[in-house]
Amino acid sequence: MTNELETLAPDMIAAVEAEMRQVLHANGRQPDLFYGMMQYHMGWLDAQLQPVNEKSGKRIRPLLCLLTCAAAGGNWQQAVPAAAAIEMLHNFSLIHDDIEDASPTRRGRATLWQLWGIPQAINAGDAMFAIAHLALNRLTERGVAAEIVVQALRRFDETCVQLTQGQHADMAFEQRSQVSVEDYLQMITGKTAVLLALSAELGARIAQASEATINHYAQYGLHLGLAFQVIDDILGIWGDEARTGKSAATDIITKKKTLPVLHGLAHSAPLQQLYATAKPDDAFVAQAIALLDQSGSHAFARTKADTYSISASHHLETAVATGPAALALQQLTQMLLNRDY
Repeated sequence: MTNELETLAPDMIAAVEAEMRQVLHANGRQPDLFYGMMQYHMGWLDAQLQPVNEKSGKRIRPLLCLLTCAAAGGNWQQAVPAAAAIEMLHNFSLIHDDIEDASPTRRGRATLWQLWGIPQAINAGDAMFAIAHLALNRLTERGVAAEIVVQALRRFDETCVQLTQGQHADMAFEQRSQVSVEDYLQMITGKTAVLLALSAELGARIAQASEATINHYAQYGLHLGLAFQVIDDILGIWGDEARTGKSAATDIITKKKTLPVLHGLAHSAPLQQLYATAKPDDAFVAQAIALLDQSGSHAFARTKADTYSISASHHLETAVATGPAALALQQLTQMLLNRDY
């Protein structure tokens, strides 16, 4: 059986990579530290600013943008600047998230702030944010109408605000003793889902789909993002360490307020007591997971993920995607929603 995703994805990702390298001045010459820091974060350079080929993320968002453009009847190559802009916006948020979360590593490497200090890392994130906008403006060079580019820029900035609202809520939750499931779902909508919604929306917009079709693609991306995050939360507690590459206990040890935990805390007084008083060690982890299972939190989160998945698939079907890219979108959706890593 043909796998359209495996056929289309390599060319699309390579095109986005080339576009990002161009706007980030990665031209094969030794960069100065200003661009070098950003190129390091993208996985193209090592800490000495020498060329390297590191893991650089899955590039799900730009791939979603380009596949949607093709599935909506457009020429995906026209949408490459938008896909690159979305990926750089995502990476700007990661640079700042690492500072805000005091994360020493990302993808197995030291984070920017660890190597070059917080002030320079903040500045590098700011630069990435601005360059993402410049990348989006390059749509005009691909023959995209100025009116569509202006609409895309507006939606880009509206999404930036939602993205930072999501991060604001995430940080605020760390200081709050009580967070509701609804609060959490609103937070992940901003922090995760809106960027996937924008990815699909811009692809359809550049393809000049109708507003109704554009909305269905945007809703597809939004619900795909919500399902993706909830599955991440499930794997963060019940995932197989050999598959996920990280300790399944991490989210419990750090007392992270993920969807299953918030559901458990709302439905289990013993879990509330445990979280309020126990020292986070192996015994705490085992007890917490047992209480989460007893309160039906695993099943609750799985049902939420399934509901969002069904909604995403419904909107994709209603958008009437066509051609090999439509099949690739379905395959990408199944890959993201059925993953165990």
